[in-house]
Amino acid sequence: ARLVESGGGLGQPGGSLRLSCAASGFIFEDYAIGWFRQAPGKEREALLCMSKNDGSLYYSDSLKGRFTISRDNGKRTMYLQMNDLKPEDTAVYYCSVRGPSNYCSHDARSYDYWGQGIQVSVSS
Repeated sequence: ARLVESGGGLGQPGGSLRLSCAASGFIFEDYAIGWFRQAPGKEREALLCMSKNDGSLYYSDSLKGRFTISRDNGKRTMYLQMNDLKPEDTAVYYCSVRGPSNYCSHDARSYDYWGQGIQVSVSS
């Protein structure tokens, strides 16, 4: 099983970035998907999750209205659309999957496969 992330880099405050995460080696559509991030000196933080039936959960109130999770089962890819970026969004971002399950979790220990992590930096 493998998850490969792309789309990170430098964003400007108020700008947008979209992260992609391509899956292979398992039945992607049977898994709940999640995005996490880890800033320097901080613990890994759960951001959002989407069940295999496309129900979304946000684990951070600060993200509502700014970040959106989505999936394309046909392309075996998940996405994180990040709008209105803020400097505090600077972190390494990780995609992950949990399952086979329809249920989301904020607990990183319950996720089975992880992307390699991709740096997102927000600065003017």
